[in-house]
Amino acid sequence: MRRPSQTTWRHVTDWAKRSPAMLRLAARLGRGQGRLRPLDHLTAPLPRPRFRPDLTGWDRHALAAIWIGHATVLLRVGGLTILTDPVFSTRIGLSLGLMTGGPRRYVAPALSIAQLPQIDLILISHAHFDHLDRPSLRQFSKQIPVIASAGVRDLIDDMGFKNVRELAWGASTRFGDMHITSREVRHWGARTFFDSTRGFGAFLIESADARVLFGGDSAYHELFTDVAPIDLAILGIGAYDPYIAAHATPEQALAMADHMRARRVLAMHHSTFRLSHEPMNEPIARFRQAVGNDSARIVASEIGGMYVR
Repeated sequence: MRRPSQTTWRHVTDWAKRSPAMLRLAARLGRGQGRLRPLDHLTAPLPRPRFRPDLTGWDRHALAAIWIGHATVLLRVGGLTILTDPVFSTRIGLSLGLMTGGPRRYVAPALSIAQLPQIDLILISHAHFDHLDRPSLRQFSKQIPVIASAGVRDLIDDMGFKNVRELAWGASTRFGDMHITSREVRHWGARTFFDSTRGFGAFLIESADARVLFGGDSAYHELFTDVAPIDLAILGIGAYDPYIAAHATPEQALAMADHMRARRVLAMHHSTFRLSHEPMNEPIARFRQAVGNDSARIVASEIGGMYVR
């Protein structure tokens, strides 16, 4: 059942999209860094995840992944630690002075920023608030290199990061012993519906020991058939009702994993923020049902879950 508060929020945002003045204001508010938002924390503390990751021996893993929550995944690939789309805030959205205008987390991150191991690289798939959270990014060392989709750099540069690279679809870069390539997906990149030129994409991460595909956000497509085989596919399975044109259903995400012959699949983009109308527990339930007897293929299906190869 749809909640009245969801309908009200959507009516407000739909109205704002039709107002040039509101779009300009939203673009400015969308650059907030969350230095002082006490009202975000006045409600009850966020529930802790059932699983608490064990980082013992983290540096020794050839391939490992921890689902921190939503699209934030801690990866160990090629002897380096990578963090995808870091979002650790209680709320995401526009900066409204003492609070954030947007959805609240349902579950706390599996690890806080202070509990993370040393991060060697941050990946940013696109500029949406649930993937590029400036209040979270502000708390990281500005010496950490960042690789982002094309047209996103200005939202990162002004916070002081020293090494930011943008990748358009098909472009590649080397990082240490890894090869990272931006891949085309079916989504959109505007942060506030005013900056429609921003890019978006997935990242193929290749090392001597492993091949990982971080899918970002995407509707169903058949663009990953040429990357097979993949050791670990990280794919979104939520926010499809009514946004099927921008987000894959669980069954479609599994089909995309099959396209790339993914040996293991980490399903993300569910159970963290309410961004659409399907029940919070529906995406992962449908994903498990779709996988059927091949359940060992699913890894880290709950926040805090960990996969080690």
